Amino acid sequence: MARAPDALDDAGLRQVVVVLSAVQIVSWGVLYYAFAALQSSITADTGWSATAVTGAFSLAQLVSGAIGIWVGRHIDAVGPRRVMTAASVVAIPGITAVALAPDLTVFYLGWALTGAAMAGTLYPPAFAALTHWGGVRRVRALTTLTLVAGLASTVFAPLASVLDDALGWRLAYLVLLAGLVFVTVPLHWWGLDHPWRREPPATGMPVPAQQSSEVVRSRAFVLLTTAHALTALAVFAVVVNLVPMLVEQGMSRNLAALALGLSGVGQVVGRLGYARFAAGTSVTGRGVVVLAALAGTTAALALAPPSPGVLVAVGMVLGLARGVHTLVQATAITDRWGPTSYGTLNGLMSAPTLVAAATAPFVGAVLATALGSYARAFLALAGLAALAAVLMAYAAPAGLPDDRSGRPGSGVGEH
Repeated sequence: MARAPDALDDAGLRQVVVVLSAVQIVSWGVLYYAFAALQSSITADTGWSATAVTGAFSLAQLVSGAIGIWVGRHIDAVGPRRVMTAASVVAIPGITAVALAPDLTVFYLGWALTGAAMAGTLYPPAFAALTHWGGVRRVRALTTLTLVAGLASTVFAPLASVLDDALGWRLAYLVLLAGLVFVTVPLHWWGLDHPWRREPPATGMPVPAQQSSEVVRSRAFVLLTTAHALTALAVFAVVVNLVPMLVEQGMSRNLAALALGLSGVGQVVGRLGYARFAAGTSVTGRGVVVLAALAGTTAALALAPPSPGVLVAVGMVLGLARGVHTLVQATAITDRWGPTSYGTLNGLMSAPTLVAAATAPFVGAVLATALGSYARAFLALAGLAALAAVLMAYAAPAGLPDDRSGRPGSGVGEH
């Protein structure tokens, strides 16, 4: 199989996939999912309101979205090694300030720094690295990465809850931070030390680098970005508020944290079947199907009877849809416009998504208060996901073929 001139050989690509898989599971676990398990303890221990606490976490997402645009352009130019290592280092003062914060001012400052760390360590920069280095094997590499990273909630939500019970939320964060530092900093620096070419690869895809500004202004790009932003608002509001929703339904906090972790198992199952699913669907078709599935399972979670077994099962199905959506989003740019300038285009597409994810915890809490329950809030969030599915149906560039496996633009039949 021929590979692009800037792609790594099989051994090099395997190394990068292993490195990025390890740092993604730890980075997502410590920087994101730990908060979902610890937020109720933070509120109870400090006396700060739930709105104020989730507002700080939302600030981190806003910072991440703003810095993420620069990160994408920087990675296109020089590669991921330095920016991802630096971002891991920034997590040290960020999480330390969160853990030791004597007041809300320091707490917010800590989350702002943590947001900068998120911008350079979570999915977008990792996707850019694998899209560039993977060449025609990028979908397989992305699938492997997201399979492993999908276990972040499975591992870290229960782990954070156990550490909270034993040490309190502050020491729990410091213990988790130590693990992040010893894993991510050296792996980013030594594991991503591969050549990075600045010139665009010869891919035969329809849109060259100099036309990326036209892509950004196109109707398809705007609709695609809006659909992903609405989906992020619904999905992350559900993730962050799933534990209090399940507690409202009668579960214990530890069982609810375990249920959140098991939803990560659902993500892994969904990603295992992604290649076959993508090979039999078009770019537009699979996007619509996945977003509709997210809407349906979110509504089902709200309407399910208050039985722990049923709620956990529905949560795992929701996780499955989330897992497939991650890969739909990761390949959205290459499936439509090719891998040229992926970091820049994906950074621009991801920025509104991260802003939506930033407001999601707050929106979820406000909806629960305004509507009288988390279950009713989840129904409203299901409506947002349904609207996103409608927009996705019209997010195809002019001339995009029905891209089932093996046709140009697929990014699936190529691996």
